[in-house]
Parts: sequence; C-alpha cells; structure tokens
Amino acid sequence: MGDIEAPSSNRPPQAVLKSILPSKEFVTSRKGMLLIAEVGLSFISFVCFAGSSAAAFVTVPLLAFLASLFLLFGYSTKFNERFKGFCWPLTDFIRCVTASIVFFIISIMAVSRYSDGSSKAAGIFGFIATIVFAVDFYFIFNELASFLKQGGESNEEPSRQQDEFSDSDSD
Repeated sequence: MGDIEAPSSNRPPQAVLKSILPSKEFVTSRKGMLLIAEVGLSFISFVCFAGSSAAAFVTVPLLAFLASLFLLFGYSTKFNERFKGFCWPLTDFIRCVTASIVFFIISIMAVSRYSDGSSKAAGIFGFIATIVFAVDFYFIFNELASFLKQGGESNEEPSRQQDEFSDSDSD
C-alpha cells in the first residue's frame, strides 16, 4: 500500500500563476487598463444591484463582468493571437457597444425609479461603466477602421496583378 502522490508537474506553482495573471506590459497598456476598469466597474455595479431594490437589473452587470473578464484573460494570455478563427476585435466592439447602451439605460432607470442608496450607487457606477465602455468602443472602432482601410489598400494590388495576367492569357 503505497502513498498516493499528486502528479508532479514540470512547472512550479508560481509559473502557473504567472501564466494566468496578466503581464505587467498588458496591465499598463491602454487596452489592459480599460479592460480592468470594465471588470471592476461591472463587478461593483453587480454587487450594488444585487443589494438594492433594483435587483431585476443584476443580469446586465453580471454578463458584462463575465464577458470583460473573459476578454481580459484572452488578451492578457495572448489567447486571441493563438486562436485566429474568431474575430476578436469585432466581438470586443459589439460587447462594448452593447454594454454601454444597456448600462446607460439601466442606470437611468435605477437612479430615477428607485430611492434606496444601493440603487443610486448602482446607477452612478453604471454611468461610469457606460463612459468606460464607450471609450473602449471608440478606440476599437478607430483600430477597426484603420485595419479595414489598410486591408482595402492591400487587396487592390493582387486584383491588378490578376488583371494583368488575365489580359496576357487572352491574347
């Protein structure tokens, strides 16, 4: 009867923890700071809505928190660069636009319809989250626009070359 030992891994626990946590370079980048702010504000808004009489709106900050946390993990571990089959910037853009619009609506409702302090706090944090999500989708939109502009210019070159080849074949 031998002792049962845990399977040994090649990496120490510190290395595993470092691979999960965002790198210092990512955390100090604009995208990293925006995602961390989105995660934090969504979580605080979730807690405020959960403890308020406006608890019906608790789903929005929870979903925004989980989506932001997923993208924070994806960008910080460079999972987005390894998994190319998914359009990360477009998904991130749609997430930010949707979250900013819905946070704005539920924040107005929480502040105007409910009188308890938690609802008011949830509304204030929702307004701040609206601004952060809006700033993020503004930057993502600019990056997508420049990407599409560059993509359009690079697509013209091969089509011209194909036209030259097709003209020479028809002669």
